[in-house]
Amino acid sequence: MRLRRRDFLRLSALGGGALALGSTFWRQAYAMPAEPGPSPYGPISSRPDAHGLRLPPGFSSRIIARSSEVVAGTDYTWHAAPDGGACFARPEGGWIYVSNCEWRPGGASAVVFGADGTLESAHAILSGTEMNCAGGPTPWGTWLSCEERPKGRVWECDPRRPSQGVVRAELGSFPHEAVAVDPDGQRLYLTEDQVNGRLYRFTPAEWPLLTSGVLEAASVTGDAMKGLATVRWVPCAKGLPASRQPGVAARTTVFNGGEGCWYDSGVVYLTTKGDNRVWAHTPSTGRLEVIYAASLFPGSPLSGGDNAVVSRSGDLFVAEDGRNRDLCLITPPPHRVVATFLRVHGHAGSEITGPAFSPDGQRLYFSSQRGPTNSPFAGVTFEVTGPFR
Repeated sequence: MRLRRRDFLRLSALGGGALALGSTFWRQAYAMPAEPGPSPYGPISSRPDAHGLRLPPGFSSRIIARSSEVVAGTDYTWHAAPDGGACFARPEGGWIYVSNCEWRPGGASAVVFGADGTLESAHAILSGTEMNCAGGPTPWGTWLSCEERPKGRVWECDPRRPSQGVVRAELGSFPHEAVAVDPDGQRLYLTEDQVNGRLYRFTPAEWPLLTSGVLEAASVTGDAMKGLATVRWVPCAKGLPASRQPGVAARTTVFNGGEGCWYDSGVVYLTTKGDNRVWAHTPSTGRLEVIYAASLFPGSPLSGGDNAVVSRSGDLFVAEDGRNRDLCLITPPPHRVVATFLRVHGHAGSEITGPAFSPDGQRLYFSSQRGPTNSPFAGVTFEVTGPFR
């Protein structure tokens, strides 16, 4: 087996004692954070397409909706500041893309597509809330919409029809960002977008009901950069952030600017914008590792990681808040690579939000939250199609 330069440098940095680790070292090398490299889809185009996107070869785009404008073919006006999103399959065929409104008033909207991708209708699924940032889909087909405000709550919404979400107070009252549902462990994981934010876990008293249960905050021991950290959980009250509960704050770990959160194949992925990291937590073992850290590779393409989603190939797509307004991807181990998948041109001051794949994995949805004029009322929601692996 040829020793890769990155692994050699890391091995040298560990000192001679690392040579005695044998297979243990190689398990650590397997979990090394992603390094910049070529995208599996090839380089993005040098010029934007008609919709302002720089895409890899073979991909194309269309605009699904614009904030403050009626969605084409419907009578529904698309919301301001589109943020977190997800796709849901329809039993009769087709799918639904849900998008949050991170504004006052907030809420969430849904766009309905037919089996051939035709846009059929659009409607509201939540209203009267505030600053609905990210959230997450549930295995039972609902959307959990999270309010990012001091006493923010989580609302459970039905994407299929015009409706009003139901507050799930048991999931805590704090500046929520995103939530990921683990159907195997029957728990929910929640991020908090604050400098002193925490990672939370909610265990329902009766799965899958979210009306009662235990809320906890993470306490990390060990070195997550080497994949050697473990997580234990500290019970906390539901009416305040963990950082404001003295007995809890002292025993739990800060996740600086918790953002995206997504569950896939036994792993909970989360991003922290404050330190430009992407994390992977394996609930079945308690393991926590950093799978990307911008500080390791100056000039790396991903900065300000925000909403995240995993594709059918296992690639982790991470939206960028700021800088180049890229949607980046991190390939699966053993050789994780971080690369730009697409870039939004001419939207200075905006951020990329709400990445989600259609049920067949062949269409990607996302938004530029504030559009080309950096206004919450100028957001643009896109669809990208092409040869997704």
